[in-house]
Amino acid sequence: MRTREQLKELQALPLDRKTGFTISRIVEFYNKTNGKCYVSYSGGKDSCVLLHIARKLYFDIPVVFCDTGLEYPEVKEHVAITEDVQVIRPSINFREVIDGFGYPVVSKEVAQTIRKARMGQRDAISKLDGTRLDTKTGKISQYNIPKYKYLLDAPFKISEQCCDTLKKEPFKRYEKETGRKPILGTMASESVMRRSNWMRYGCNSFDGKRIISRPMSFWTEQDVLHYIFVRGIKIPSVYGEVTYSAVDKKWLTTGVSRTGCIFCLFGLKYDGPINRFDRLKISHPKLYKYCIDILGLDKVIAFLQGAQ
Repeated sequence: MRTREQLKELQALPLDRKTGFTISRIVEFYNKTNGKCYVSYSGGKDSCVLLHIARKLYFDIPVVFCDTGLEYPEVKEHVAITEDVQVIRPSINFREVIDGFGYPVVSKEVAQTIRKARMGQRDAISKLDGTRLDTKTGKISQYNIPKYKYLLDAPFKISEQCCDTLKKEPFKRYEKETGRKPILGTMASESVMRRSNWMRYGCNSFDGKRIISRPMSFWTEQDVLHYIFVRGIKIPSVYGEVTYSAVDKKWLTTGVSRTGCIFCLFGLKYDGPINRFDRLKISHPKLYKYCIDILGLDKVIAFLQGAQ
């Protein structure tokens, strides 16, 4: 089991050393799977960096993109001009997901807890009550989330199953059909769950439920932007340009800071006074209209903002 301190030490390394470590993780994974692996490619800035590194090592490694229908048009355009990308698709669309399972709100961990608590699962209820204990220490668990208990009263379904249905299931289907194992560009800094996965499995997991590589786990978004700038990597135009702000002392994009799924509500509270949907209304008015008129995101956003 790895520690947070070890993760922080790795995250503090200079970019060239991180790149070297990532290369070694990819080589290890490629060798241990006898080349039966592939790059899981979203078209976003993180996976653009992963693809750049992986193809320098193994140019013929399969690259697979899942067309969920939730990507920015600019991302799909970028994927279309990326050489040798295989496209797979989910069996249902986002509208069917929210009708059947619920809206993805706050974060995957929170949405999952709300869904399970509404089903009466005791562990989830205790997390929302703030009474869940750590099984090892007997102390209050770090995974308690009582501040989100109000979501139990939301007048709409809530679920984390969007990602499982639209992304994970198509990739697992691809893996079953081909026997290939995934290399992902996810990072531990992105969520508690991803940090926990790194602490438990490290970058390459060969003994978990799923053989998988996350060779950039110890990178940060600043590393990604720095790498893109230094290497001159092309990324979807919706990001704008990558620049360094002397005032903020960090790398920034002149366009959107993240792409992901356009209609996703995960992380909305961190967007600031002008959120992703405010920007979408200006940049992609037709998509915004679809969000509001067809998907009913206005009621969800209104509830979340009213509860803050």
